Amino acid sequence: FFFNDPATTEIYTEQIVGSVRCVQETGTWGDIESFDYLFLGDYVDRGSHSLETMCLLLALKIRFPDQIHLLRGNHEDRWINNGFGFSEECATRLGEDPDDEDSVFNRVNQLFDWLPLAAVIEDKIICLHGGIGSTLNYVEEIECLQRPLEVIHEVSTIEQQLVVDILWSDPTDNDSEIGIHANTIRDPNGTGNIVKFGPDRVQQFLDLNNLSMIIRAHECVMDGFERFAAGSLITVFSATDYCQKHKNAGAVLILKKNFEITPKLIYPSSTNVGNWIDDEETLKKRPPTPPRWKNTLPRKSSYE
Repeated sequence: FFFNDPATTEIYTEQIVGSVRCVQETGTWGDIESFDYLFLGDYVDRGSHSLETMCLLLALKIRFPDQIHLLRGNHEDRWINNGFGFSEECATRLGEDPDDEDSVFNRVNQLFDWLPLAAVIEDKIICLHGGIGSTLNYVEEIECLQRPLEVIHEVSTIEQQLVVDILWSDPTDNDSEIGIHANTIRDPNGTGNIVKFGPDRVQQFLDLNNLSMIIRAHECVMDGFERFAAGSLITVFSATDYCQKHKNAGAVLILKKNFEITPKLIYPSSTNVGNWIDDEETLKKRPPTPPRWKNTLPRKSSYE
C-alpha cells in the first residue's frame, strides 16, 4: 500500500490521531467503515507494546486500505528506534538479532522508509508529524522527495534539512515568539538542524499554499490538543500520561464536513500501568521530552 502512496497523501479524513506510542491509548470506539482515520506518526518506542501497535495498525491498513492513513513520525527511523525501545523490544520478545537482515525490526524499518510524510485534506488542511521548520515553503517540495527515504541527521543538503524540519520541528513557545529559533531541548548540541518556527511562519506557509490550517503531533500537550498561531495550527497528542510522568490527557480530533474540528479527549486510567518503559536507568539514558505547556498569552489576529 505505502509503495504506491505519494509522499503527500490527498485525503478526506474525519478522525485525526496524534502520537500514539501505546496500542491501548487508541480506544475501542469508532466505526472504521464510516470514518477515515489519519495517524500522525510515532507508533514505536517509549512504550512497552510497539509490536502490538504496529501489528494492529498494519492489520487495519490491510483490512481498510482507503480508511486508514499512516504518516511517518520522527521515531519511524531506525537511527532513533534503535535506541529508544523498539530494537530492544524486538530482541527481547522475539528473540531476534535486530541487525539481522530478515529481522522484524529491520523489515518494519524498511516499511517506515516508504511512509508518506504529509497529508492534505480537501486542499484545506495539511497534516504532518513535526512542522514546517525553516525550509518548508510549498507542499510540492514534499511531493518531490524520493522514497524509500532514509532520514539523515547530519544534514548536508536542503532536501535532508527539509525532512528533518517535517519530522522534528516545533512551534515556538507562544504566539508572541515569531521567526525561527533554536530548539535547545531537541538539539542540545546546537547543530542548528532542529528549530522552532513562529506564528508568522505558519501564516506565511498557509498563504503560499492557499491552505487554512496545519495539524501536527510530536509534542506532549497537557490537554491532548493545543492551538497556536491564532488557531491556524493545532497540536494533537493521543497518548495519555506520557511515559507515566506527566498525567496529560490525550485527544483525537474529529473533523466534520464543514471543517469544524471537535476534540475527543482521552483521560489516563489505572489500566495504563505497564504501557510505558519505566526502568529508571533506561529513562536516565533517554528521558522523555518535556511537555508543551499551555499557550496562555493573548492571540494576535495577524502576524504581518
